[in-house]
Amino acid sequence: MDNRPIGVFDSGLGGLTVVKELMRELPNENIVYFGDTARIPYGTRSRDIVTKYSIQCIRFLLSKDIKMAVIACNTVSAGSFDALASKFNIPLIGVIRPGAGAAVEATRNGRIGVIGTSGTIRSKAYPNAIKELNPDILVFDEACTLFVPIVEEGWSDTDVARITAESYLQNIKKQNVDTLVLGCTHYPLLENTIAAVMGPDVKLINPAVYTARQVGRILKDENMMCEEGRQTSVSFYVSDIGQSFQKIGSHFLNQVITAECIDIESY
Repeated sequence: MDNRPIGVFDSGLGGLTVVKELMRELPNENIVYFGDTARIPYGTRSRDIVTKYSIQCIRFLLSKDIKMAVIACNTVSAGSFDALASKFNIPLIGVIRPGAGAAVEATRNGRIGVIGTSGTIRSKAYPNAIKELNPDILVFDEACTLFVPIVEEGWSDTDVARITAESYLQNIKKQNVDTLVLGCTHYPLLENTIAAVMGPDVKLINPAVYTARQVGRILKDENMMCEEGRQTSVSFYVSDIGQSFQKIGSHFLNQVITAECIDIESY
């Protein structure tokens, strides 16, 4: 048994989609979440800067005595995972491979769409992971840069979101995909809008669901689960205490959350 918390980080509030699935899948686990809200977005930044920021995020989480770090950011998982894994001696879990595996299992016609930040799409991490599992599958990807600020502004279910989604998704719709990977942890907060644009015949893959399941398998295999029956806690930290994180996060998690602001540059 290991009663230390699971650490989770993302560039903003999008990683709360992973927290939500972890809370559902592993209700006995403690969680420490860090959202780097002062330096969002990561998706438009260089790999070196994203790696630097991610190292600071993990160092902060380690100060909370975490037993594992979940990289709840597709941009970091796509471009910086290997560098982080070589630097830190704790289990690191990304979101790319769980999402890719779920998409391969879900597709019926072998045509998968992937949407994400420009950094994730540029890396080709999802197509490469999907092709490793099944080289016959065709993958069509599209960068949807404005989705992250739309979510951070709380505009997920607005006409702005719908019009933007229609513009971004028109090329992928033309490719007759039957499966679409939401390749950014912010995007599940746009799930209703994206589903309406893509139509009922396209299955949306939320990698957070499958990442949480992988975390559970690793904790069980390594005998790192928390004891059952203990009182659990979920703590939230940010690098900038904007109102949107707590407001949108509370609504999304169906509970009031409060976040403590920390100086991430000191880590």
